[in-house]
Amino acid sequence: MTEKIRVGCCGFPVAKERYYQNFFVVELQQTFYQLPLLKTAKRWAEEAPEGFEFNMKASQLITHEKTSPTYSRYKIPIPEEKRARYGSFRHSEEVMEAWEQTREIAQSLKTRIILFQCPPEFAPTEENKTNLRKFFRAVSRSGFLFVWEPRGEWQPEEVKRLCEELDLFHGLDPFKAKPLHGRLKYLRLHGKTGYTYRFSQEDLLWLKDLCKAEEEVYCMFNNISMFEDAQKFRAILEG
Repeated sequence: MTEKIRVGCCGFPVAKERYYQNFFVVELQQTFYQLPLLKTAKRWAEEAPEGFEFNMKASQLITHEKTSPTYSRYKIPIPEEKRARYGSFRHSEEVMEAWEQTREIAQSLKTRIILFQCPPEFAPTEENKTNLRKFFRAVSRSGFLFVWEPRGEWQPEEVKRLCEELDLFHGLDPFKAKPLHGRLKYLRLHGKTGYTYRFSQEDLLWLKDLCKAEEEVYCMFNNISMFEDAQKFRAILEG
């Protein structure tokens, strides 16, 4: 079972050397807040053990409006006249440039999966759905698998239809929603009641049973005790 289930964390909650001793995949968060230099990404790839997998979160410049509080960690000034041209998958030069930079970093890391996480404010309006279609039809896949994690008011039928149409995998928290599309399931474990939640043995046994029926699953922990909870889940999978 462990061969089809990959377990890891969203970001490095401990020193990289210790992390590498315990897991074979990570979901990079830094790439969302601010993309690293290309030479930095190449160094990360060289330092990691052979076969280690870097999934990465796409730049917030693609998915989030400039009004998002997440931009407080973006250190490059954005001119006032350009602020409305970022985020929400807009078909703008600025968003497409952010994609090209994301793609370059992903190629340097030999990334397989790129996650596009949307804020709850990215509602299922016709404008937003049009932007999604234009963006994912315009970008080059280059061998990547794209995971889309919508949040907010999106209905399951809408999500499933767009994932099928645009060849996206549905990213989700399995304690809050059900996987809707794709042979690959990308589960992001945010905590049943939020980031400070610690998963119980019962929770992890439930997660194991959920994963049994799937062809290929990523279980990426993203809570305050993510390192310990991911270790416990891996131990359960290994029996």
